[in-house]
Amino acid sequence: MDRFFKLKENGTNVKTEIVAGVTTFMTMAYIIALNPNLLTNFGAEGQSLWNGVFLATCIASAVGTFCMGLLANKPFAMAPGMGLNSFFAVVTANIAAMTGMTYIASFQSALVIILIEGVLFIILSILNLRQKIVEAIPLGVRVAIAPGIGLMLMNIGLGSNAGITVEGKADPFYVLRDFFGALSPSTIRNEMGEEGYGMMILSVATMFVGLFVIIALAHYKVKGAVLIGMLVASAVYWASQALFFGVNPFASLSGANWIPPFGDMAGTTLFKLNFEGFAKMGWFACVTLVITFSIIDMFDTLGTFMGAASRAEMLDKKGNMPGMKQALLSDAVGTVAGALTGTSTVTTFIESTAGVEAGGRTGLTAITTGALFLASMFIAPLAAIIPPAATSAALIYVGVLMIMGLKKIDWEKIDQAVPAGMILIGMPISGSIGHAIGLSLISYTVIKLLTGKAREVSVLTYILSVIFLVKFFVAW
Repeated sequence: MDRFFKLKENGTNVKTEIVAGVTTFMTMAYIIALNPNLLTNFGAEGQSLWNGVFLATCIASAVGTFCMGLLANKPFAMAPGMGLNSFFAVVTANIAAMTGMTYIASFQSALVIILIEGVLFIILSILNLRQKIVEAIPLGVRVAIAPGIGLMLMNIGLGSNAGITVEGKADPFYVLRDFFGALSPSTIRNEMGEEGYGMMILSVATMFVGLFVIIALAHYKVKGAVLIGMLVASAVYWASQALFFGVNPFASLSGANWIPPFGDMAGTTLFKLNFEGFAKMGWFACVTLVITFSIIDMFDTLGTFMGAASRAEMLDKKGNMPGMKQALLSDAVGTVAGALTGTSTVTTFIESTAGVEAGGRTGLTAITTGALFLASMFIAPLAAIIPPAATSAALIYVGVLMIMGLKKIDWEKIDQAVPAGMILIGMPISGSIGHAIGLSLISYTVIKLLTGKAREVSVLTYILSVIFLVKFFVAW
């Protein structure tokens, strides 16, 4: 095992890698239930489709993550990308409205888009064209990606990850926006009600208990600090539910179904590619959708690789990651696996940075995470009881560590400062790594043109900037 994964060479061991893999899984386990919820309108399109997407999420995530571990020997995990899955759901609904097909038939038509995207990326990865795109991104932009992702993680942790749903309210209340953004405690309590306010207090307390436990353990260099902190936070949450709210935190386990619904998957999503329905959309819609999905996925993936690899100190002096070709190929295989099993684009998750911070440095971390995704087909109810607030603690901590990369940016140079600023504000607000990189590339290119340094911009950077300009401003 040491010889295959090069554990000693990377300064790690089996125990550390396994703990890191578990940590990564716990921070992204939410995708197991959330992805089928988003793709089926929270079950409104039928339990069979929900079950099919649920299993597809587990299997495709495992396949892509296993490839990342075995082919690239990188500690990165994969799953259906957030943002891309919501976009997929919107596209599916539009296909249904445009063609008159049922939602499931439209869903199966949209899977063809994902298959084409994945095959295209496999070809580009084998030909090293995706790697050349990575290398075309200016060093100053690449350096800003990790801190940008750090802010994005903090925004997820404090902003949208831990939310409280109150009966009678359509939208949930969130920690940063509603709790800390309230004029006074009484204001938010009146809006949420006593029970909702109490649950919000518990979520905030859980989040900070987990965060400060992680910080304390990390200070004393305790292995698995992030995982231990999440477990402590979870225990606090469960105990408080029982003591203060009279709620059994494990009640859902008693009636849980532990048998994977393979029959539903076979009937709705497994190899259910509707090429006839895809053709009904028309060639222009088909081409534009494939391009749109490809652009978003490509730059989300590249940004995640750069950010996570930077934190793990895997980048060389030129800011490139060794083994990028294999990592990109693994990512592409994951997308194809997603299309064939029945889910939207599978991509590398920024939550992989939690495992990196826990000490993960090789593919053994990814293998551990992938195995847990497969196991989730049988133990999904266990993953469902992990409180989002405990996950938030890990995301906030890792986000802060990644922000430390700001010191690598030369703020005295305007052609680095402005593109970096665009990334720092773009990622957390847009929620898209790829779009923020696009905005940064456009800024970099325009500044170079206006300051008489046009020759310092590579041809590929010009092309990428034009592509993003078209993406942002041309109505298709």
